[in-house]
Amino acid sequence: MKVQSARKSVAIVLALPLVLAACGGTDDTGSTGQDEASSDSSGEQAGEEGSEALTLNVMDYYTAEPDNTFYQELLDECGASVGVSISREAVPGDQIVQRALQQASAGTLPDLLMLDNPNLMEIAATGALTPLSEFGISADGFLPGVVDASTYEGELYGLQPITNSIALFYNEDVLAEEGVEVPQTWDELRSAAEELTDGDRYGIAFSAKADFEGTWQFLPFMWSNGGNEDNINTPEVAEALQLWADLVASGAASESVVTWGQADVNEQFMAGQAAMMINGPWQFPVLAEDPSLNYEVVPIPTPNTGTSVVSPLGGETWTVPDTGDEARMAAAAEILKCMNEDEVQLDLATKRQTVPTKLSVLDEFVELNPNMEGFTEVVQTARARTGLLGTEWPAAGARIYEALGQSLAGGVDPAEALAQAQGS
Repeated sequence: MKVQSARKSVAIVLALPLVLAACGGTDDTGSTGQDEASSDSSGEQAGEEGSEALTLNVMDYYTAEPDNTFYQELLDECGASVGVSISREAVPGDQIVQRALQQASAGTLPDLLMLDNPNLMEIAATGALTPLSEFGISADGFLPGVVDASTYEGELYGLQPITNSIALFYNEDVLAEEGVEVPQTWDELRSAAEELTDGDRYGIAFSAKADFEGTWQFLPFMWSNGGNEDNINTPEVAEALQLWADLVASGAASESVVTWGQADVNEQFMAGQAAMMINGPWQFPVLAEDPSLNYEVVPIPTPNTGTSVVSPLGGETWTVPDTGDEARMAAAAEILKCMNEDEVQLDLATKRQTVPTKLSVLDEFVELNPNMEGFTEVVQTARARTGLLGTEWPAAGARIYEALGQSLAGGVDPAEALAQAQGS
């Protein structure tokens, strides 16, 4: 991976006297397990005359492999290019927001903080993050959804080098054997799913769990039909939920969709128990375990011909917390810039089977990764989950999955389920 050298202005900032023990980004939890090697090496002396190397503290939720290794290597390389060392802490994903809020209250935030993009606004609203404009960083040339997800009250607070979304996977062999065309509209999806259902094989699989995973999978259907999360008690949202209810009622989708997560959906697809599925590119490494499985990926069908699907924008955004230490904050901003260089985005997206967020590199990315063409198309119209309601998104997302459960598991009419959920 190629990264640019540090800028002269940053070198000047880093030359200022630093007292590391008093830095606001000190990790108050200590390092454990896989992060010890990084922590052990971060205190080394650098330069002449005993000057200490600046060590930046980073927090993310990449605890699992291979992401843990990918990001450690990337951060270390960007740190070397800027002239700093990295002390990284990886915490479970369901703990990072609470940890960040606690650290903001205690004044112990890390120098660089990764967040799932829907969580950025919640942290920015506390005043814990620094607007990136203070470091001369803009989001010009980035995917619109990425800009929306990382913007709060008109200020850009984060950038994400890569993104993802969901699309329709289909088994090429099964569709060919059954003489079924790849569906592009909802009517075609209904027909295709019914024709592909045979014995213990369902036509389609998706996740309709009563949690945010179910909401994530439902959003492309709701948004592409003109529905919005500010009020789900509308005909547009009811039509989208009716589609899902019809697929289950006809037997084209299993009743178990209400208990399946996206990993479960992928297992059904790989086992030949679903001819199509809604899922994301993170499944590619798992699917590759069966080289005999022939599949393709296309955008999720839309209500009508000629319209573009509106899918949710995934991925993580990187932020610079306001630690009060200008030298550390400036150095962290340079790391963030490094992580978003063209070549870095291309390399990271290829490794993680995701999509770069800079529009200018998408064509080159598809040339290098033709299997990602469908997802590259989808993310260009993808929408930030917090784009409409901001910090109120979690409550709206919960109302959506509540309605899914009432309708698909409880047998409540879709329109009534949505009315009940919106009123609760």
